[in-house]
This record gives sequence, C-alpha cells and structure tokens, in this order.
Amino acid sequence: MPELTSSFHTHNTEPQNEGEDPVQAASSRVSDYLLSCLNPKGVWEGKLSASALSTATAVVALELMHRKSSQDEPILEDRIHAGLQWLVGQVNEDGGWGDTTISHSNISTTALCWAAFGAASNKNPEFCPTVEKAEGWLVKKAGSVEPDQIAKAILNCYGKDRTFSVPILTLCALAGKLGTGRSGWRHVLQLPFELAAFPGSWFAALKLPVVSYALPALIAIGQVVHFHRPSRNPLLRFIRNAFIPRTLRKLIAIQPENGGFLEATPLTSFVVMSLAGCELHEHPVAQKGLQFLLESVRDDGSWPIDTNLSTWVTTLSVNALSVAPDKKLKPEISKPILDQLLDQQYRVEHPYTLSAPGGWAWTDLPGGVPDADDTSGALLALRNIGLNDTRVPNAAAAGIDWLKNIQNGDGGIPTFCRGWGTLPFDRSSPDITGHVLRAWLAWSSDLSPELKEGIQTAIPRAVKYLQRIQRTDGAWMPLWFGNQHNPEGMNLTYGTSRVLVALNEVRQSSFECSMPVVRRGYEWLVAAQNPDGSWSGSANLPASVEETALAVEALAVLDDLDSDEFKEFPVQSIMHARRNGVNWLLTQIENGKWIQPSPIGLYFAQLWYYEALYPVVFTVAALNRMAQAKSD
Repeated sequence: MPELTSSFHTHNTEPQNEGEDPVQAASSRVSDYLLSCLNPKGVWEGKLSASALSTATAVVALELMHRKSSQDEPILEDRIHAGLQWLVGQVNEDGGWGDTTISHSNISTTALCWAAFGAASNKNPEFCPTVEKAEGWLVKKAGSVEPDQIAKAILNCYGKDRTFSVPILTLCALAGKLGTGRSGWRHVLQLPFELAAFPGSWFAALKLPVVSYALPALIAIGQVVHFHRPSRNPLLRFIRNAFIPRTLRKLIAIQPENGGFLEATPLTSFVVMSLAGCELHEHPVAQKGLQFLLESVRDDGSWPIDTNLSTWVTTLSVNALSVAPDKKLKPEISKPILDQLLDQQYRVEHPYTLSAPGGWAWTDLPGGVPDADDTSGALLALRNIGLNDTRVPNAAAAGIDWLKNIQNGDGGIPTFCRGWGTLPFDRSSPDITGHVLRAWLAWSSDLSPELKEGIQTAIPRAVKYLQRIQRTDGAWMPLWFGNQHNPEGMNLTYGTSRVLVALNEVRQSSFECSMPVVRRGYEWLVAAQNPDGSWSGSANLPASVEETALAVEALAVLDDLDSDEFKEFPVQSIMHARRNGVNWLLTQIENGKWIQPSPIGLYFAQLWYYEALYPVVFTVAALNRMAQAKSD
C-alpha cells in the first residue's frame, strides 16, 4: 500500500439493513470517512506524495549551505544523509527515479537524484551501488553521463520551455556534474535576472515570457550563472553587476514570511542553492529558505513538492459532500470551514504575483498565490455551506469579479492571470473554464446588476471556448492533471468529466449550450471505459479510483435522460456505463483499495504528484451523485 494511505482505515460497505440500497449505503460510509479526515482545525489538509525530485533538490541546497557554514551543523548533515537514504530506498528497479514513489523513471528526476549523490555523498561508499544503477539508466536514456549528453537530453525533454531545464542544469553544474570552472556552466542558459528590477506590468506590456511565479528562480539562478560565467561583453557585465543589489531586494520583497516560495520545495531549493553557489549563503533569503527546508522535511527524510493543498482539498470535500441535499454539513462542522475560507481570500494585491484582490490559493500557508481553480472551488464551497453569514456575499462578489477579470481573449480561463502566450500559467484550460462556469452560475442570482451584467457576457464566451476547444474525438484535455500510462501524459478523462459536469449545469440554466457538443463528450467518455467498468486517463490503460469516480460523477449528473433533450444520446450506453462504473467503485471499497491514490496530478513544469484525499473526495462526489440520480 502506498505510503500516504498507511494510516487510513476503510469501512465495510455491506448494507447494515436488509434491503438497503448498496449505493446509498456506500455513499453514507464514504462520506463519513471523509468527515473523519478533518484535521484539528476543522478543515481538510490531505497529504501530498513524497517526491524524489523535491528530496534531491533539497539535499543539494542543504549540502551547499553546509559547505559554506563556518560552524559545525549536525542537523544539516543528518538531513542530507537521511534524504539520500530515502532516495536509495525509492529507486526504481530500472535504476532511475520518478517524481513520486509510484511513478515511472524520468530523465529530470533521475538526473537530479544522480547529481545530489554526486554533490553530497562522495565519502559515503554505501551509496555507490545506487549511483552506479542511476548512471546505467542515464546512459541508456541520454547516451552517456558526459556533460554534453546529459545537457542535451534535459533540454530535449522540455524543448523551448526553459523554465525547468535551466534550474535542472544549474543544479547539475553546482553539483559538479557538468564540468569544472567556467566550462562547467557552458550548458546553463544565462537568465536575464536584471529584468526583475523593472515593474511587473512591463512584462505583460512587452509580452515577455518572464512571469511572477518564476521570478525567484530568474533572480537567483541568473545571478549564480553570472557569478560563474559572466558575460564577455564588458558593458553587459557592468549592467548586470549594477542590477544585483536591486534584484536581491526584489527577492526579499517577494519571499513569503516562512521562506518557502509557492510553498514549493524545488523552487525554494533552487533559490537557496543558487545563492549559496554565488557566495550569498548568508543573505536573508538564503537563510529563510534554508529554514523552510528544514521545517518542511518529513520524518522519513523526504520532501513533498508542496507543503499542502489544504484550501483545494477542503473546497473539493465540501462540494463533494454537498451534492446530496440530505448530507448538508452541520453548523458545527461548516462554521470553522467557512471562517477558514473567508480568512484565506486575498483582499489586497498579492505582493508576489501582483494579482488583484478577490482570489484564493491552493493552500492556507503564506507561499500560496491566487488562481482560478481554487477561487472557483472556494466560491462553490461558500454557496454549498449555506450559512447565513453577512461576510459571504461580499466575498463571493469579489471572487466572481476576480474570475471575470482574468478571462482570456479566447473566452477561456487561465490558471493565474490573463495571457498573451502559451505558457501554462496564462493558457486557457477547459477544466478550469468549466469550474469557473459552475462558480458563476452558482452565484448568478445574487450579484449586483453591474456584476451580473458582466458574467452574462462572460458565460457565453466561456461556453463557446469549450465548444471550440473540444477535440475531434469529443474529449477535452486538462492542464494540471495527467496520466503516466498515456505515452503523451494526457488525462482526457479528467478534462472531459469536469467539462461535462459544467456544461450540464449550463444547459439547466438560461444560457445556451450545444447538445451535440455535450453528446460527443459523453460518447467519448462511454467509449473510454475499460471492460471491467473502470476508467483511466483514456481507454485501455490501467485504472484508477480517481478517474473512475470522476467519470461516474459526470455520467450521474444526467438525471433526466428520459427527456426529449436526450433523444440523440446513447442513453442505454450511458446508463450501462455508469452502473458498471459504480459497481467497480463498490468493489474497490469492499476490498479497501478505494483509498489508494494514483499520480494523476501535475504540478509546475509537469511534475507528477498524488494526493491522499483525491480518491476519497472523488469517490464521495461520484456516489453522492449516483445516490441522487434516477434509478437505472
């Protein structure tokens, strides 16, 4: 059983009373289980998968800071050694590492782990067999472990997007894996860190691919490359030297109070190691970042990619539980959640991303930044909690307005900000657009005339975007979720199911929705079901609880299949598919496998993760929907 589920206990799903409907019984039991996962604060925190990539980056950051320390630092030595030991225990049979403990080996994570051992384990012969296996894997994938081949393999992996290939190569250079002296940095692209000294509004105006969430890496990595391989052009070298103090002040200004940029171990580690690598180890940003790494390490020696997704999993949980009218949260449960959500809304411009007030982030910790998916989830949760609280209408209006103002020109909704290019942070996403549509619809009757007029225009534009972006096979592809068994990493089941739930709510509203578009989506979803009743990211791939539950929920929202609106739909196939999907889920609940997570989440730069609460929350939503649906 995966590490994150070891403390979970399942329930017997046999009906307690003879004749009790098995779906109703399972719905109640999984809902009770989800409620039992509330933390002492009265919200859900979940648990992100441990990450080999995060652990490798943290180990290198600690090692470089330890080298610079003038005092004996046993805690750093202990954390470094424990991190390397954890990596030894998690290496795959082929000698490489994947992003999570159940992920396939990949070039990025394996190269980072290999470099981490090189940086920190030269005097530890116990690690030699692991390093040799890793080098064997790298030779097979990259051709050799020579600097030219390693650099080429990593650059090819990410193509034109250098936001992650440059940090990886920086770590390899700092670990001594790309050569010595100036030549050891020839493969690391110089980042224009001097741009960080200018106002953020200039980036958008000039359409520069320099984004706020990348600023810490831009500044720190740019400076360490400049330190080791300064420009041969004396004027450019002078300009960059002149901008070092100003950009370091910028770095101080955007660092969260707990030291963790985006609450992300990799990003924070890259900043810390880069500052240490250019003799800035005593800089306050490096010291605060070091403290964040020491405080976020887990007892087993590993680090996750991010501290937690507390706000995200809390809103998912509330919304899953609220599907069933008879399962409304009791006031003693909903009040702490409401207070937490209202407290987490940003009411001033975010100092890091310069995002306007009104949005929510994925976490309750200082490193989060507002985004559209979490803002939508929070708005739906505020509606579903249903408490009569005078603070809620204003919070909802601010959130609705925030979402309206980031709608892209194509009608879709991006993750963090209005976009001008194709990078993930500003690119419209079908699943996020669907989530925003649901939030707008949920609050459409309780808005000021001005705001109502705004979303009256925004909703049709978003619907048209979803209709236009639908693939020819009927599916939609999400941005932040994937499937490691799919050669292209796509998770069409996640994207399609999320869009179909949203479009079902659109068709039940006063807004127009193309039924042929909806029909093609459901035809794809039915065709993607595995013979045993389960779903994966697409047809005929290994199943997961998360993907099956998501598909079942999308099928279950169709509770009026006998209406004329569905005369062109494969009604019998839909009913058959959802019945088989539910039966598969019930089997997983009976055998205790329903709480085993799968790596379907994609973090920044396509890093895989899994979250312990995803299978639980998605199963609750699916079964609650089915319990409310008309009988097949």
